[in-house]
Amino acid sequence: MRFALFTTKRLVGAVLVLLVLSVALYALFYLVPGDPARLACGNRCNVEQVAQVRERLGLNEPVYAQYLHFVQGLFTGRDFPAGNGVQHCQAPCLGLSRQNDEEVTSLIAQGLPATASLALGALVIWLVLGLGTGLVSALRRGGITERVLTVLTLAGSGTPVFILGLLLLMAVCAYLQWLPFPSYVPFTRDPEQWAWNMLLPWLSLGLFESAKYARLTRSSTLEVLAEDHIRTFRAYGVSERAVVTRHALRGALPPVIALSALDLGTMLGGAMITETLFGLPGLGRLLIESVREVDLPVVVGIVLVTGAAVVIANAVADVLYALADRRVALS
Repeated sequence: MRFALFTTKRLVGAVLVLLVLSVALYALFYLVPGDPARLACGNRCNVEQVAQVRERLGLNEPVYAQYLHFVQGLFTGRDFPAGNGVQHCQAPCLGLSRQNDEEVTSLIAQGLPATASLALGALVIWLVLGLGTGLVSALRRGGITERVLTVLTLAGSGTPVFILGLLLLMAVCAYLQWLPFPSYVPFTRDPEQWAWNMLLPWLSLGLFESAKYARLTRSSTLEVLAEDHIRTFRAYGVSERAVVTRHALRGALPPVIALSALDLGTMLGGAMITETLFGLPGLGRLLIESVREVDLPVVVGIVLVTGAAVVIANAVADVLYALADRRVALS
């Protein structure tokens, strides 16, 4: 009962945060000093062209009406002026791209598979490497193994992800020629080629992120192993494997879960450097192109999706946190 109440509170809180986030984003991009219509149209536009863009974006209405129409579009869709008629944007509508009049939701849906593939694959790699390396470092504290792993962890965390990506491309594709240079293939077209072409992006991002997870796992495990109840288990003759797997590792998981949720949610908004380096048609590349073209509806849509992913991922992490440590749900 308490766990169900805890879960309900977290979900309601996530909805409220998303509502506040939508207000903040709309105010940030559309109510700041300056004319969004002028920014979207460009300096070479005349007054008539700016007025057309303003009408197209719905910026000629009162502020409250603009926001209400924005929220309404998320749930029921929205109509936009299009010459002598209207263009309907189906729910969830995040607006229309100024560059090609295509729905922002459609553009995001096109880039999301590549970004999600990158984020989820990298998540598996950084969790396996980070948890494994951190746990071994904690259990071999003071030994040569722990020192070697610490050096590798520091080197990994200090190397930018684009350097790791370039080194992998040069070593695997150019020098050893084990793989061709990556060229994104959708999973639905050829799953095998999709996996091979995503391998190097996964490794680049996963290796980079695994370093901080190794440090976090090591410090959390050492902290749990130093607690009184662990010494009590050992005094009663509980095997070291049971102490580590059933108690120490479980106690060290909550901070790892929380950080993973934050990183995964952020990457679902686009790992821009990795996507650009490997030519992935994801949200990161779409965001860069939209910022360069001052395509405000697309920028707002991507940022809102990123924020929603972070909020939802953190809500799920709170629930998993409570599953790993029941004391959280009871507090």
